Amino acid sequence: MKKDTVCRLCSSCCPVEVEIENNRLVSAKRKSFLPAGKRLPCPKLRAAADIVYSPERLKKPLIKEKHGNLFREASWDEALKIIADRFNYFKNEYGASSTGWLRGMGADWGGPWDYANRLMNAFGSPNTIGNGSVCHVAREMAHVFTYGAMTLPEAKNSKCIIVWGKNDMDTSPGACEGILYARQNGAKLIVIDPVKTELASMADIWLQIKPGHDGFLAMAMINEIISEKLYNADFIKEWTTGFDQLKKTATNYQAEKIAGDAWLDADMIKNAARLYAKTKPACIIDGNGLDMQIDVFDSTRAICMLRGITGNIDQKGGDIIPQPVPFRNIQLKDRLRKDLKPITCNYSLFGEFSETWGHHVQSCVVDAILDKKPYPLKMLIVQSGNPVVTMTDSKRVTRAMKNLEFMVVIDLFMTQTAKLADIVLPASSCFEKTQLNRASIRHNRVIIQNQVIDRVADSWPDWKIIFELARRLGLKKEFPWQTVEDVIDYQLEPSGINVDMLRKNPAGICIENLKYKKYKTSGFGTPSAKIEFFSNKLKENGYSPVPYSDSYAENPISFYDKRDEYPFLGISGARTNRFTHSQFRNIPSLLLNEKGCIIDINPKDACEKNILDGNTLKVETPKGCIYMKANISDIVRPNSIRIAWGWGDYNPDYNLNNLTSDEKRNNITGTPSGRSFMCKVSKVVER
Repeated sequence: MKKDTVCRLCSSCCPVEVEIENNRLVSAKRKSFLPAGKRLPCPKLRAAADIVYSPERLKKPLIKEKHGNLFREASWDEALKIIADRFNYFKNEYGASSTGWLRGMGADWGGPWDYANRLMNAFGSPNTIGNGSVCHVAREMAHVFTYGAMTLPEAKNSKCIIVWGKNDMDTSPGACEGILYARQNGAKLIVIDPVKTELASMADIWLQIKPGHDGFLAMAMINEIISEKLYNADFIKEWTTGFDQLKKTATNYQAEKIAGDAWLDADMIKNAARLYAKTKPACIIDGNGLDMQIDVFDSTRAICMLRGITGNIDQKGGDIIPQPVPFRNIQLKDRLRKDLKPITCNYSLFGEFSETWGHHVQSCVVDAILDKKPYPLKMLIVQSGNPVVTMTDSKRVTRAMKNLEFMVVIDLFMTQTAKLADIVLPASSCFEKTQLNRASIRHNRVIIQNQVIDRVADSWPDWKIIFELARRLGLKKEFPWQTVEDVIDYQLEPSGINVDMLRKNPAGICIENLKYKKYKTSGFGTPSAKIEFFSNKLKENGYSPVPYSDSYAENPISFYDKRDEYPFLGISGARTNRFTHSQFRNIPSLLLNEKGCIIDINPKDACEKNILDGNTLKVETPKGCIYMKANISDIVRPNSIRIAWGWGDYNPDYNLNNLTSDEKRNNITGTPSGRSFMCKVSKVVER
């Protein structure tokens, strides 16, 4: 039997068709606008049944014995009663804000994000914290401050595509198919990446940029486009503000000035700027390579302004302003006391730029536990996340998790973080639950993620865990829904769509036809209703109103002041399409013939250090060290290495975040530099 649903094994939310036999998932295939023979494969989807039916799946709630580190199986009733009792204990002793909820990417950012926020807000705690300071949300804030919404690149219909800090070949097959389709139809391709990815290898121009220097490059491209008068003067005059201030600031970033520091050739910078500006329509795909840099906010703003000065906004083949679905906000933020500050209060602008994104400076969780700043956090629920492995400075994060008085982890598998928990709750996989993903809320086409099989063992979907816990906390009135379909119908009611309609239309339902140049009737979603090259709101809050207008920014790479002792530049990567962050390395079929747990090192450096393929390398920073096998390759420049990321759950010796620092953060988004850092490399002598 074939059924339709949405895969959530990664954040791409691909519509899929699954094969079910005897109520068991047999296989899953991704849908695409391309014929079957031309679609990009997804190893995770091919291994979907192995993931769902893995013998390592958590099958029942686990409670840690009072003495020792052993867990015992328990009923849901017992586990939830203990959790509710601890919630109430900490509320009575220290106030509701002493409790927190830390979210990872595994549960999606649609309905499950709303449900966790609703529970915590109704309980009285403002501390529902996501990971958006290092993934997506900091970039989205930059888009919103520039033109009111995060744009969607329409690569399929573009004539020139810039891929900036992203490798959709490994992370988003559907998006990559759009790039390849446009490329086959004559589109020009510019790739900006310090690593020679597959996309970089097929690009017309590949800018092998030094990590952390993306904002300087964007400003140099802006300067070139303005200097050569390649900008869209009519669009700028009618639909933007602050162009003169941007023009003045950009003169400080001529290609010749920034090229050397950024590992680039000035002429190549100019060629890329001219190609982008002269080719219409053009789009820019920006990605996680920007997210994990200290200056993510200004670098993304500068990239947004490239779109603005060329007029590549909201037109076919350009960067589209989304048409969000009318959707009821159920987070109950108004229930919180007005004087109650979240632990992220030092980053208030970041926490307030969106009605529903909420708080995303995850480093503040560690601060509140260890440093008790701005106040102590005593209890934490970790949902679909693995902070011990995925957050910067893993040793500090581990120390924090151990210092918590009470911690609960919700996950499919026993992770390094879950091992430190007091209670572990078994979550259901994406094929075992119905939910509405964020991808179906932020833009026009709504597609339902359907439950297609029964839940494995005694696992529960996220919504059920949250709803049942809420009722034990006395929040029955706030959580009246008995099924997930009930709550989704309630959320979607303003749109006129319901779950039954979506199930009858597996390809999705569009609220309205796709429209271009919507700003001509409604303006942009900024205070001025125009694209803002100069932000008065940022100025009023003491921040740079134009990106990089204060001065030539300091070097954003961690430990740069110690580069004499740590002479190599370490780059966080590679993320193969077999895994998602730290997930699924316990699945044998995905590990089979997998050689991704490596350190890529340039042949020149390998020769100087007498390193051969497969030698064990030790990489050190002031924070710690890791050990991995060497892979000699010219995909990285001399004096730099690329280290496989996400392997810390498989083996703590491979945990890249043993090397990274959380000491310096972006003053707006709280983003630390986890993407690039100075380090030293040595060969381990095998005995």
